[in-house]
Amino acid sequence: MFKLSRKLQSLPPYLFLEIDKAKRIARQEGCDIIDLGIGDPDQPTPQYIIDALYRAALDPANHRYALDQGLPSLRRSISAWYKKRFNVDLNPENEVLPLVGSKEGIAHFPLAFLNPGDYSLVPDPCYPPYKGGTILAGGKVYLMPLKEENVFLPDFKKIPLSIIKKAKIIFLNYPNNPTGATAEKVFYKEAIAFAQKHKIIIISDLAYSEMSYDGYKPSSMLEIEGAKDVVVEFHSLSKTYNMTGWRVGWACGNEKLVAALARVKSNVDSGIFSAVQIAAIAALDGPDTHIKNMCALYQERRDLLISGLKSLGWQANNPKATFYAWIKIPRKYDSIKFASLILDKANIVVTPGVGFGKYGEGYIRMAFTVPKERIEEAIARLRKL
Repeated sequence: MFKLSRKLQSLPPYLFLEIDKAKRIARQEGCDIIDLGIGDPDQPTPQYIIDALYRAALDPANHRYALDQGLPSLRRSISAWYKKRFNVDLNPENEVLPLVGSKEGIAHFPLAFLNPGDYSLVPDPCYPPYKGGTILAGGKVYLMPLKEENVFLPDFKKIPLSIIKKAKIIFLNYPNNPTGATAEKVFYKEAIAFAQKHKIIIISDLAYSEMSYDGYKPSSMLEIEGAKDVVVEFHSLSKTYNMTGWRVGWACGNEKLVAALARVKSNVDSGIFSAVQIAAIAALDGPDTHIKNMCALYQERRDLLISGLKSLGWQANNPKATFYAWIKIPRKYDSIKFASLILDKANIVVTPGVGFGKYGEGYIRMAFTVPKERIEEAIARLRKL
């Protein structure tokens, strides 16, 4: 009776919903599941942030509609955090826009700039909303393969000129989900020059910048000269402060790009609950002790997982950032069958690489967001396979 729109029909099944379904079935059957699939921090939100939320929630003034563009005090805190972390100057009045999590901003952004027939240049494998947001905006997706031989960076020289002429947006995400790859400033300079030459907008997804190891510190694209001509950068408190459910992120950078996204959002939402914004200010203005402890914890888990997988003869490298391991699988399997085998035989949830795009085939992703004891147990179960 009711027929879905062609846009909605063209979207692939959302990967994590399928994984959740498989987990639920296994747990209903009484299985002891070790979930290395979805990257959701297992540690609690720091107490000082929870306390700030509690105090703000007691104030009836915070129970009203929030401003679409966020509290001025939150925009100032975001600007100050960027200055402290990246030495980047942002005008809190017009270069910062708080979001209900960075995902919604990334998915909504193509609505501001894509017309039918316009292309987004999308890395593959990638975070699914890059493709979904483009399709829902009526645009077309051109895939840029991320291959191991190119350290999981896109090769702009291989994009046909006919596609470049129709491209309006390019998505970049480093540190990268799902591969864990990182990008250096020389690549960012190349990307910015490419975007300036062809008048293409760069969406830089920097959600994992604060999860890094072995002394490595990721950069922001906005550190590069000329970046504000073409770049809008997205960030989030989800991973940095264990606030995935709180839904606080932001877009920043080019004034006109930020304003265009704000115009879209004014038509589809009413801003972040004010008490949550006040808690976000507490997070950004607070000490960096939590971040240091978080990185030390994840590095310990990463080392345990990678060394365990290598002891099994698996091909796995230590990522310098994110909390993901991107692992090659035996050639006789595709990634969905391999992930299903691990779930069926070892009660371990992993994410099949093909769920992030066709160039993710041949890999699985594991998240080290479970305690060390569970990682050790996972390795022990895999050893029995």
